[in-house]
Amino acid sequence: MIAVRLPKEIESRLDNLAKLTGRTKTFYVREAILDHLEDLEDIYIAEKRLKTPGATIPLESLIEEENNVAR
Repeated sequence: MIAVRLPKEIESRLDNLAKLTGRTKTFYVREAILDHLEDLEDIYIAEKRLKTPGATIPLESLIEEENNVAR
């Protein structure tokens, strides 16, 4: 379990959203963390790949492959 202190303004906004939608504040906090966590994971993966790039595929090959699949 994690306890988080929020500024009053954010907590007030969260309270209002929960009341308007009938969902809990916990639901929205969990959703926000999951969304942001996925973004952070993607960023770290991208940064790692930029530091140690693997094999590359020319753009022309990707376009040609896509055109062949679409037919």
